[in-house]
Amino acid sequence: MSEQQFLATYNVGDYERPSVTVDMLVFTIRNETQSNYRKLAEPALQLLMIRRGGHPYLGQWALPGGFVSMDESLEEAARRELSTETGLDNIYLEQLYTWGDVHRDPRTRVISCSYMALVDSSELELEAGDDASEADWFRMEQRLVEEKRHIHKHGRITERRIQLILTNGTEELSAVIETKESIAGRVRSNSIRVMEAQGIAFDHAKIILYALERLRSKVEYTDIAFNLMPDTFTLTALQKVYEIIGGKKLLAAAFRRKIADRVVETGEYAGSAGHRPSRLYRLNPDRPAI
Repeated sequence: MSEQQFLATYNVGDYERPSVTVDMLVFTIRNETQSNYRKLAEPALQLLMIRRGGHPYLGQWALPGGFVSMDESLEEAARRELSTETGLDNIYLEQLYTWGDVHRDPRTRVISCSYMALVDSSELELEAGDDASEADWFRMEQRLVEEKRHIHKHGRITERRIQLILTNGTEELSAVIETKESIAGRVRSNSIRVMEAQGIAFDHAKIILYALERLRSKVEYTDIAFNLMPDTFTLTALQKVYEIIGGKKLLAAAFRRKIADRVVETGEYAGSAGHRPSRLYRLNPDRPAI
């Protein structure tokens, strides 16, 4: 039998086919609303979430996303969903991980490919998708609840329980997530599961935690943070973004040495009443992307 004959008689119904979705993790830096009007708004890393307008998990918050059509690629589906939820095109998009636990969706067998997008908040216009009742930005916080380490003759096992908290100023969502890292000789394996969740749909809590760790890791050795900036920026503003993502203060002199070859001066200044004008910079277009 030739391949053409084989394909002509092939029955796609011989195997069950799972549904495939894309889930979007849209990060930005936004100024937080302060309860005390005398305090200046503080910038923070925030994540776009949508309130589900239908079952399952009706009324709970989830990552924006949707099902992949038969006539589009994974990235095409991700960009379509991103455009639907934010109104943005042609922005930084990175495939994060594929999630395939058997019972992760109560409707049917669903495999999800997650994507991470980084956007400048000044360009955002939120739009809730067809299956969402509203969309909003949430600040994220994680707390280590418990850590256990087991040493054995071939390696070690590290177990952690982490509490993830998301707030938008009026609502607080939370989840407890267990991570497990096992090292046996040269073999390393990792697992992550949601122990409990309040207000966060599906298994999206562990996807969020995974994305946060990936973002914090990549900011150390790539130019990924520049996708959160406008075309021109001050070095002080750029340093603040690195501090927000990394969760620690940086020495200005050391930071400027670190990014010296990544930026170029524009010859322009950012004016501010009562303050000395600051030089404006942009990403160095001649530097290889990392």
